[in-house]
Order: sequence, then C-alpha cells, then structure tokens
Amino acid sequence: MDRQNIYSKRTQKDYSLQFKLQIVKEVELGEISVSSARLKYGIQGDNTIKKWLQKFGTFDWENQTPSHMTKIPEQRIMELEAKVKLLEKQKTYLEHQVSVSDKKAIIFDMMIDLAEKEYRIDIRKNSSPEQLKSLEQSIKKV
Repeated sequence: MDRQNIYSKRTQKDYSLQFKLQIVKEVELGEISVSSARLKYGIQGDNTIKKWLQKFGTFDWENQTPSHMTKIPEQRIMELEAKVKLLEKQKTYLEHQVSVSDKKAIIFDMMIDLAEKEYRIDIRKNSSPEQLKSLEQSIKKV
C-alpha cells in the first residue's frame, strides 16, 4: 500500500493546540507509541511529538518522574470542556433511564391493579400464605 494513502503530510502550521494535546494524551495513556502517532497523523519531524510531550505532557523530563506542574490555561480549559461534554452525555443518558424506569413503574402498577381486580385480592398488602395458595390455584385454573 502506498504511504500517501495512509496519511497526508502536514506543515507545522496545521497543528492546533487541541491536536497536540490529543496526541500527547494518547501517547501518555499508552494508547499509541510516538512513532505510531507520527505515522497515523502524518507528522514529519522525528522530535515533534517528543517536544510536545515535554511542553504539554505530565512527565517531568529533568527528574524523570510524573509532573504535577500547572497546565497552561488553554490546556486546562480544553480538559474542562471535554469533561463538561462527558457529563452532559451522562446526564442525558441518566435522564432517559429515569424516564424508562418511571414508565415501567406505571405499567407495573397498572398490572397489579388489573390482577387485584381480576383475582379479587390485595397484592400490595402483605398477603397471608392462604391468600397466596388461593391465588396460585386460581391462576392454575385459568
């Protein structure tokens, strides 16, 4: 397969901050190696991603330990925006689940009402063993 079909060459001006941060995140999470990222995203320079890792990453290159340095404001804003989007998706999903649960509860109540009317027993009360036996017998008859 021709390499030009795999990726398109980029110039330094094509790299947005968001793009750089995304690649740094993928590399630091171990999702992709530096050389694989170069091929995948068509980055020409051998040291480009390494420089991004030093500039934007969470690793302290001087002490060879994870860094807890403060992030640049743009990086922090982008992280918070991503977190907000994720929380909004989760909220939407949970609201849908609540709606489904509410509908199920209504249907179950209707089914209990119908069963109580049909078999003339109070299902919602604590039924005695005799009532349960008579319910089982009447169900078998039907």
